[in-house]
Amino acid sequence: MSAHPPLGRPLFEPVDRNPALAALRAAVQRHDWAAVAAVFDAPQYEEDRVVASRVVADTLGAEGFLLQVVEQRPRDPLARILLADRYVQIGWDIRSGARAEHVSKDQFQEFHAYLRRAEMLLIDVCAEYPALGLAWFHRVITARGLELGQSEARRRYDRLSEHHPHHYPAQMQLLQKLCPKWGGSWEAAHGFAWDSTVQAPEGSPNGALVALAQMEQWLELKGGAASEAYLRDPAQHARLRDAAARSVLHPHFRAQGSQAIGAHSAFAAVHSVAGRHAEAAPHFRALGDHASEFPWSYVKGGHEAAFVRHRKTALAQG
Repeated sequence: MSAHPPLGRPLFEPVDRNPALAALRAAVQRHDWAAVAAVFDAPQYEEDRVVASRVVADTLGAEGFLLQVVEQRPRDPLARILLADRYVQIGWDIRSGARAEHVSKDQFQEFHAYLRRAEMLLIDVCAEYPALGLAWFHRVITARGLELGQSEARRRYDRLSEHHPHHYPAQMQLLQKLCPKWGGSWEAAHGFAWDSTVQAPEGSPNGALVALAQMEQWLELKGGAASEAYLRDPAQHARLRDAAARSVLHPHFRAQGSQAIGAHSAFAAVHSVAGRHAEAAPHFRALGDHASEFPWSYVKGGHEAAFVRHRKTALAQG
């Protein structure tokens, strides 16, 4: 008999893994602001508020309810932040995840219009409540979408970091901006990923930024021998192993929930596409039936099929 229960279909959605987040979505759907606000008032890591905010923003039609709340409570920072996040999500859905050359002029116009609406809300919140990390987090995203430049995106991240250092979700967003596809460079992206890893306390999820930066460059190489050679380069491999040892494989690794799932998913994905299935195995064992769509969405075959396929291979070898 196996020492572990058989693995099933992976769960990618936070609401499917966490009953509290499922209850949050239900509260949004029934327009229960008191229940929504209570979730954000509960003691939690600042990063957990990002996940909760995204659950609200991903709820179809939430903008009507949130706009009503803002009209009724115009000085409530949470209501404005959640409405801004919903606008960002609508805008990004219109833009799509395609590269810029595949996005139409009309799509860009609508995308930027929604992001500007979000910006107007967030600017006021950040001026009134400069220590609210969730507002600055969303402004890092709007800086990228509105193409405000590397220095402005970094300024916003630095303002957040003054009050919430080592904010992993914000670092993930800034890493995207630092990649060449958003006007950055590989030197900047990899440098930021490594600096964030070594500056964070050991046992933090931040080391996964190294894996994500490698996945981004691997994707940019568009497959073939060049992409395989890049991930298998001994220097890249060594840095990845060091980052894992400092973070998700450290004895004091303390991240939970979506942060831990996202971090292990990043390491599992990069080892898998590099063909290092045995090294991916510890990350798959930690994940079990949980996974994050990003960066598995980068892997050929669709995120769910790719995860299941590589998990099977890794656990057989590891």
